[in-house]
Amino acid sequence: MSGSGQGQSSHRQSARDLICHAGAGASAGAIAATFVCPLDVIKTRLQVHCLPEATQSIPRGGVIITSLQNIIKTEGFKGLYHGLSPTILALLANWTVYFTLYEQLKHILRSHGDSSGQLTIGGNVVAAAGAGAVTAITTNPFWVVKTRLQVSLSCIDM
Repeated sequence: MSGSGQGQSSHRQSARDLICHAGAGASAGAIAATFVCPLDVIKTRLQVHCLPEATQSIPRGGVIITSLQNIIKTEGFKGLYHGLSPTILALLANWTVYFTLYEQLKHILRSHGDSSGQLTIGGNVVAAAGAGAVTAITTNPFWVVKTRLQVSLSCIDM
């Protein structure tokens, strides 16, 4: 009897843990996205071949600084944060889905494993891959919107 009581108690604890993991992952993602958004804008624009003018005269490593200056000059400070809203939404969804699913999959895999409660390396890989696949599928629309917003005001023609 005490075994089933412990199972119910750990299930309640597990739900609380899932909520904590989801909240922590989502919060960390939103904070990180805010700090790195200007670099993400530059990276996205460089990926679509929108290099700053006169790249030959820019010293090595100066492309980032030149890009920052060009964005501020042409679009203002706000230009450094194009796509931040969908990035935050995507990361909130991304890390919430990922950490929640990862923890749930680990719990499911542990329940089918040995009595030690330890998950094998293979079990961890399966849980991570499963959580990653579902996360990628569910959050892809956010990433598409983010990318389009980041390049919409850049020097490429859409």
